[in-house]
Amino acid sequence: MKKVLVINYSQSGQLNEIIDNFLIPFENAEIERVAIQPVQPIAFPWTSEVFYNTMPECVNEEPVALKPIQYGSEKYDLIVFGYQPWFLSPSLPATSILQDPSFQQKLKRTPVVTVIGGRNMWLNSQESIKAYIRNAGGKLVGNVPLMDREPNLISVLTIFHWMLTGKKERKWGVLPVPGVSDQDIKSADKFGVIVNKALSENNFDGLQKKILSLGLIDIPTDIWFIEMRGKKIFRIWASLIKKKGVTAEKRAFFVNLFKYYLLIALFVASPIILTVYFILIAPFSQKSIKKSKEYYYGVD
Repeated sequence: MKKVLVINYSQSGQLNEIIDNFLIPFENAEIERVAIQPVQPIAFPWTSEVFYNTMPECVNEEPVALKPIQYGSEKYDLIVFGYQPWFLSPSLPATSILQDPSFQQKLKRTPVVTVIGGRNMWLNSQESIKAYIRNAGGKLVGNVPLMDREPNLISVLTIFHWMLTGKKERKWGVLPVPGVSDQDIKSADKFGVIVNKALSENNFDGLQKKILSLGLIDIPTDIWFIEMRGKKIFRIWASLIKKKGVTAEKRAFFVNLFKYYLLIALFVASPIILTVYFILIAPFSQKSIKKSKEYYYGVD
């Protein structure tokens, strides 16, 4: 019987639902399910202050202390690694486990499939995940990103409502339900069928192409455009806050500056810049956009 390690951190529970459905087809595999647990729990819902204050360490990928994990096996035939992106980076618990020597040992010479549940941006965070897996000697063979499909600004409003209240409901009774749709969560088993077949045949060649062939994974051009520029800006802010925020008061001041910068960038600057981009630049850049997206769709 094939041994599968399934490891993830889910703050809201949404990622757990996705992975539950993803694993439905794995009837003949021995599944070991592990929850990543920070020593200092990360509360849900967030408060606004804690959310924005998390950004510098998250972007810098600084690990937090985790509770020890007792693994059931020395070696696995497949690792399913589930995570959320935070601030265009892997979540703090995800970053932390990937820097843990005992987990790195499990990754060594092992096929890995990543399962992502998030708002709508995962390209930069996945680049970090790829590097961690590669440096540990693992092999990324598949990636299943399930995102909120609503327009960017709508999803900002709905996710913030969910994130700060803990209520996955229609804000004002009008906006869409936040997060990955129930339909997409339930569809995760379709990806599981493909991955389970590769596992049972012990052949992961071309797995990502088969995952993409379902037509359920998409990178909207506006999201791609924001991601290509956003991480660099976040790194600048993270560096500024770490450098200047030498006292609690000073850090709070600079974190507050970042908060208002981000809100202005999202709701004022971004729509203007994207409009100009789609009118003047995107029509003449289709080949380069397509090539870039093809890279991010892949696992290399």
